[in-house]
Amino acid sequence: MPLDRQAPVIRLRSVTVEAGSTRALDDVDLVVRRGERVALVGPSGAGKTTLLMVINGTVVPDRGAVTVLGSAPGNADRRSRTRVGTVYQQLHLVGPLQVLHNVNAGRLPGWSLGRALWSLVRPQEADAVVEVLDRVGIAHKARERTERLSGGEQQRVAIARVLAQRPEVLLADEPVSSLDPARAREVMDLLRSLAAEAGRTLVVSLHAFALARSHCDRIVGLRGGRVVFDAPAAAVDDDMAAALYDLEAT
Repeated sequence: MPLDRQAPVIRLRSVTVEAGSTRALDDVDLVVRRGERVALVGPSGAGKTTLLMVINGTVVPDRGAVTVLGSAPGNADRRSRTRVGTVYQQLHLVGPLQVLHNVNAGRLPGWSLGRALWSLVRPQEADAVVEVLDRVGIAHKARERTERLSGGEQQRVAIARVLAQRPEVLLADEPVSSLDPARAREVMDLLRSLAAEAGRTLVVSLHAFALARSHCDRIVGLRGGRVVFDAPAAAVDDDMAAALYDLEAT
């Protein structure tokens, strides 16, 4: 059955998140449809990470409503939460463990406690993990200690760990912030292709406008927790980008 690309998979209505005396998000409305690739851009502290955490249920709004894949993120059962996968900025990999074990961590929400613990002794479904690693180009690193990999390779491990969940929605928080321009483009190429091949919805926070324009369908500009603009990537020009950051100082 073909994907219904008009179907909303993410909907935020008047979402506000308080952070002490400030608002990390302030009355945010957002709709993301199935299969879209959406970039969140804006200066540090604009609310990009908070918005991603609201979508995956890590942060609960103080006000407003959030629906992801037909339900509120906090109301989803453990298995349903695997339908949303997040690549975190800090990666959260366990360096001394083999790549195989780190990727298998993406499967833990769907496993029993006993199986999860046993997997630390004998990796479960190793062939499936190697297949996922092959999709991100590092199958030959499966048995290496993760801490011995380069920064770009570790980023690929983090992406593979999320893919092991078989998510329908893929979130990525500044996935290229620590990479040089060539590696950054490689990672964004990878995220774009992985989203396209399975009709996944991709929401990614970025500082690089060039990557946002070249790899996403839409760009949402955030400043001070508010949406400043939400436009097709082709319509976001350099003046809009400059204004988004200049406004921070005014």
